[in-house]
Amino acid sequence: MFNHFKFETIYRERDVSTPLVVMMCGVAGAGKTTFSQKLEKNGFVRLSIDEEIWATHGRYGIDFPLEKMEEYKKEAESKLRNDLLRLIQDKQQVVIDFSFWDRARRDDYKQLIETYGGKWKLIYLKVKPDDLRERLQIRNQRFDANAFPITEEVLTSYLKGFQIPEGEGEMVIEN
Repeated sequence: MFNHFKFETIYRERDVSTPLVVMMCGVAGAGKTTFSQKLEKNGFVRLSIDEEIWATHGRYGIDFPLEKMEEYKKEAESKLRNDLLRLIQDKQQVVIDFSFWDRARRDDYKQLIETYGGKWKLIYLKVKPDDLRERLQIRNQRFDANAFPITEEVLTSYLKGFQIPEGEGEMVIEN
């Protein structure tokens, strides 16, 4: 994964006076967390809904009932959004490890980032559906915050509902 991508492209855009916020975009299994963790190792603060839910409520379907997931996602995103604003004001470089599956949410965050004095970079990780299925089979065996179980039915609904960024200033990485 990301063997041919030069992370220096992103690192060059960092600026002390204007914090860079990298917005990850892609379907479950695309590699958003792996990519984000590489940025985190190089000084970015990583914000993850999955990890926030895990830390607060435990594992989906085990520590809390499935019907609570949407409520917990909204709660986690609200907290992380406030964290994002504070981090921008503190001139921190940030990577948002969300799926950003719809354009309206991407546009909302871009505007928010700019309003609070940051600049954004949208990274779209493009992966073939069969590669996603293979990755998710492996990932579904793990037991951690970033291994939210995804069934074929859920993946199909994600693929159908995902709005591919086009003409949004995105950087596309085929992964």
